[in-house]
Amino acid sequence: MAEITQKDGTWTFDGDTVRIVPGNDKGVGPLRRALGEIAVPLQALAGISFEAGRKSGRLRLRLRDGADPLLLVAGGRLDEGSDPYRLTVENDRAGVAEYLVDEVRNALLLDGVEPGPVGRYLLPGPALPITVSAGDGTVTFDGERIRLEWNWKTEESKSSGGARTIALADVEAVEWLPSAGLENGYLRFRAAGATVAVSVPPKYDPHAVELWGFKKDPLMALAGAAVAARLPHPYAQTDPAVEQAPAPEDARPAGSDDPDALLRRLRELGGLYEEGILTDEEFAAAKQAIIRRL
Repeated sequence: MAEITQKDGTWTFDGDTVRIVPGNDKGVGPLRRALGEIAVPLQALAGISFEAGRKSGRLRLRLRDGADPLLLVAGGRLDEGSDPYRLTVENDRAGVAEYLVDEVRNALLLDGVEPGPVGRYLLPGPALPITVSAGDGTVTFDGERIRLEWNWKTEESKSSGGARTIALADVEAVEWLPSAGLENGYLRFRAAGATVAVSVPPKYDPHAVELWGFKKDPLMALAGAAVAARLPHPYAQTDPAVEQAPAPEDARPAGSDDPDALLRRLRELGGLYEEGILTDEEFAAAKQAIIRRL
């Protein structure tokens, strides 16, 4: 068990799962608070790193592309206060962070987890039902229907049609874009057979919520992720090179702690070491991890 607790939150690794609990620091944004605890299975990880700094360091968890619906919807556009996979680490806890990094890396090596993309979600996405208000509207999603309701700031041509309900079965894609500079952001649900073209600005699009750069805007990414998690995965069956990964509950192979399987893995690691692919330190750490599980 490896654990680190900071103002930003607590990360715990038990050999199978990294559990992330947000902290109460003012730098923790509303998205991370609303998302709550996240359980990241080992099979969803592409890597982990710790970057030391003069005043504090950064612990970063890198997920496999396509594993998390939130990251897929956000497209790398989450700010640091909203990104649940970053943790600010005080310098006096750098050693603990480095220990957690070593434990996760050893487990990835031991289990032979590939860092490439996956063809199904390994994290379930935000809990349902979910309701988010920001910009010119409110989004509610219950798992079957999306409801868009407007407020007094909504453009009249959009609000005059009243609240909009979209069946999940009619949604083709979810798009989220934060505001940047003078450009407003949006959360848009692309529906099959919609009469409104995607080129229509979100200000006038009844399938979109316009965002103006306020504090709660990132919460709309949660609403988008909740919907995306229940749509067909965009990587599924599109590229034979993309792993069609197992569901989270099946992520760990049956019998993975079987002594024979562990010994076979040790021989495989020995072969990688002899070929020069693993360094002395990597091989020694992986060997010790296998011995502990034996």
